[in-house]
Amino acid sequence: MAGRVLAKRNVKPLRPSYILDEQIGFILRQVWQRHTTIFARDIGINLTPTQWAAVAKLAETGLCSQNQLGRLTAMDVATIKGVIDRLTARGLTETSPDPEDGRRLLVSLTRAGQQLAEKAAPNALAISKETLAPLDTKEREMLLALLHRLR
Repeated sequence: MAGRVLAKRNVKPLRPSYILDEQIGFILRQVWQRHTTIFARDIGINLTPTQWAAVAKLAETGLCSQNQLGRLTAMDVATIKGVIDRLTARGLTETSPDPEDGRRLLVSLTRAGQQLAEKAAPNALAISKETLAPLDTKEREMLLALLHRLR
């Protein structure tokens, strides 16, 4: 009996139909982990990637509703609310009711938020460049174009 069990253990399994290392979601997660490590090391400010996304988008668009900012940064309602609450507590954003729709909350960068965005932008660009460093210029362009199509 023990011989049969041992023999079964030595049998090489058939190649499974699902190989984790070949799956897009797993590969994207590994790339994201590498990118966030670079981000944390090099951003030069005390912000998370989601907080930086909100600050960067507000620097780009100016005043917008909290809901719209969530859509523009691919964050759900609860996440963007938490991000804005933390940024506002730090004096980087401010909120006000929309005069045309009291249910809507408008968000904008404070002067400190604008200064932080200007200070961090070169670091953020360098982070993107380092994330893509293993690729040549043509490969970078192709990867970004393909990822845009997958959105």
